[in-house]
Amino acid sequence: MVEAYDVKARKKVEIKDPKVVQLKNGRYAIKGTSSETGITVMRICGSDKAKAEALI
Repeated sequence: MVEAYDVKARKKVEIKDPKVVQLKNGRYAIKGTSSETGITVMRICGSDKAKAEALI
């Protein structure tokens, strides 16, 4: 279970359909949709792709 902050719900929520994406600066993040409101949420994981994939 991966959690991220949902701005609309103003609390941490579980990420539905999490995917690892690479940001422009080379770091990795987990991106998906909020289980509460359905908006897109992200959690930045760092510069190691294996570490980001291990969280899923």
